Amino acid sequence: MTTSDLPVIGFIGLGNMGSGMTRNILRAGFPLIVTDARPEAADELVARGATWAEDPRMVAANSDIVITMLPTPKIVDAVARGEHGILAGIRDGGTWIDMSTSVPEVLATIRAEFFDRGLVLIDAPVSGMSVGAANGTLQIFVGAEAAEFARVRPVLEAMGDPERIFLVGGAGAGYAVKLLINQLWFSHLVATSEVLAIGASAGVDLGVLRSALIASPARSNFLEQDVLSILNQGDYDEGFAITLACKDLGLSIDLARSVGVPVELSSLVEQVYRRALAQYGPTAGEMTPFKLYEDLMRRELRLPQLGEPVGAAGPGTVHETVTLTEGQMPHVAG
Repeated sequence: MTTSDLPVIGFIGLGNMGSGMTRNILRAGFPLIVTDARPEAADELVARGATWAEDPRMVAANSDIVITMLPTPKIVDAVARGEHGILAGIRDGGTWIDMSTSVPEVLATIRAEFFDRGLVLIDAPVSGMSVGAANGTLQIFVGAEAAEFARVRPVLEAMGDPERIFLVGGAGAGYAVKLLINQLWFSHLVATSEVLAIGASAGVDLGVLRSALIASPARSNFLEQDVLSILNQGDYDEGFAITLACKDLGLSIDLARSVGVPVELSSLVEQVYRRALAQYGPTAGEMTPFKLYEDLMRRELRLPQLGEPVGAAGPGTVHETVTLTEGQMPHVAG
């Protein structure tokens, strides 16, 4: 397929995620038209060959597939409606993929209201953070009919890992799956923060404790991979602000209530996140609740870097990382 055969992609939302996603769309050869509330966010893309549009209406009117990547459901709805919104420009039968973390009601309401226009509305939220957006390795969870998914898959593959692009169900299923993934990940973070803080305070070597947990039934990807950004670099992931994490937790809890499932644990996790939001501010990273426990301990939890003497990361924080096989007992500091 030549470049001239590829559909024109319209993209709205050039933040931490959208900026990386659009660069990969261009790299894959798709013609691209973009807009954002901050025109300067498009400067690099325009220099690389993208076209700037003044508003969402113009994006929709001049593209074959519209993609949105926006912070909140309220903003998604606002960008869709109005004189200069997506719905004012998109052609009848046109395709709109919302890749924001949102709720099923957003597109469901529009689908019902504009049923006679035959619009194809697909929810396809993502996981993988800004690093995955930049590298084109996002996981994508798609709510659509099978034929619709097959048609837009080449566009999704420009932004995500082809092995981790999933059709998870019909309309709204993508939104639901993403919210549940976030809900469980945030719960992992809070639970891991507590466990590591308790162990270190009890005198257990942090590296040994983590290795023991990984070798146990409590093993998780968070323990193996995600927490290392904190333990190795002190990076709480400011690429995704805690205010957005709180928004996502609120949405997942709202979803649970709408289907009649009580969520006592997730509600408590949300409270921990909102306490971190109040303490560290809205631009703090999504993993900042970990810092709540470090502050209570009055020391950071860090693993030593290569060549660093054991104990160099701080008083009472002994960090020799070891690998345990099943059945081995971890060494416990005296």
